[in-house]
Amino acid sequence: MRKSSFTFISLILAGSPAVFAGDATATPGTTDLTDDRINEIVQKFAAKEAEFAQARENYTYRQTARVQSLTEGGTPTGKWEMTSDITFTPDGKRTERVVYSPVSTLTEFYLSPEDMEDLRSVQPFVLTTAELSKYWIRYLGRQKVDEIGTYVFAVKPKKLEQGKRYFQGEVWVDDRDLQIVKTYGRGVGLLKRNEDQAFPKFETYREQIDGKYWFPTYTAANDTLHFKERDVRMKETVRYDDYKQFKASSTITFGDAVDDKKDQKQAAPPKQP
Repeated sequence: MRKSSFTFISLILAGSPAVFAGDATATPGTTDLTDDRINEIVQKFAAKEAEFAQARENYTYRQTARVQSLTEGGTPTGKWEMTSDITFTPDGKRTERVVYSPVSTLTEFYLSPEDMEDLRSVQPFVLTTAELSKYWIRYLGRQKVDEIGTYVFAVKPKKLEQGKRYFQGEVWVDDRDLQIVKTYGRGVGLLKRNEDQAFPKFETYREQIDGKYWFPTYTAANDTLHFKERDVRMKETVRYDDYKQFKASSTITFGDAVDDKKDQKQAAPPKQP
């Protein structure tokens, strides 16, 4: 059997995104918002996402990723791990330092450049104002994530360009802070002809950090990859820990204050066995 590689798996509009009010699958029978209100929510949460993306660039954190291949019964057959510290050099340049990376024992599949790009940018998905025109967006309805009221949107790229990775799935947007608190989907993109890659579905949860923005803290995937010659079970976890604001001479402005009642809440991931 040929060895296969697998891909990981989170408007001021110049060309307004396509935003639709669809069946409210998150809350059956509910179509509670007008198209104008939906567009307003999308534009506001995209602007908040842009603020968050800029703010996150001023934080250090540790990222721990693990990917396992499994038998049909769930027994691990191979593992890839990497722990990295996202930090700053003395002159303020953002950098990634690998602190733990044992030799991979994966044999059922290999990790490709697309895998690593998804790990960096798709799994901790951020839908900013600048990115909105690249996606079709459909409003699904309202849903509770833990005790957090959210708007749920389906997100799909309008066009795939060679060499770029995109998110396709659903996002849950806090109905008060208007920030993404959870994503569920997979990474997508154009592949070279005859490439045999498979892309697992993943779920990413965020948590409020410093009572201001919702930062990704946990990603999980437990899926079966469908290659041309065979199916392979896999499991993945990514943890983002120890967020700390980088103390530079410049001042970081976080925008509007968040209600104290919601400080340090999180869209909690399910308990691990």
